Amino acid sequence: MSSILHAIILFILAGFAEIGGGWLVWQWLRLGRPWTWGLAGGIILALYGIIPTWQPETNFGRVYAAYGGIFVILSLLWGWRVDGWLPDRFDLLGAAVVLLGIAIMLWSPR
Repeated sequence: MSSILHAIILFILAGFAEIGGGWLVWQWLRLGRPWTWGLAGGIILALYGIIPTWQPETNFGRVYAAYGGIFVILSLLWGWRVDGWLPDRFDLLGAAVVLLGIAIMLWSPR
């Protein structure tokens, strides 16, 4: 597997762990779901803290800055597919700019 594909897969896993875990905690505290939802969310959020350490890039700041961009994209997708919220053209334009920034940070020749 290429290093770029490996990095992308890890970013997506981390994103779903953070967003999914946070969503479960939100459901528990804000919408009255059972405490087990909050517990599951906490466990998944702990996994989110571990997954980025598997990135091939060794610079913490660069990994988390790039991940922040992936988080933007995945949050829009989560809102659309899970919560039924439709991003508008400005959301999509902003996401495209974020993707370009991620690519520049991670894969520019140094």
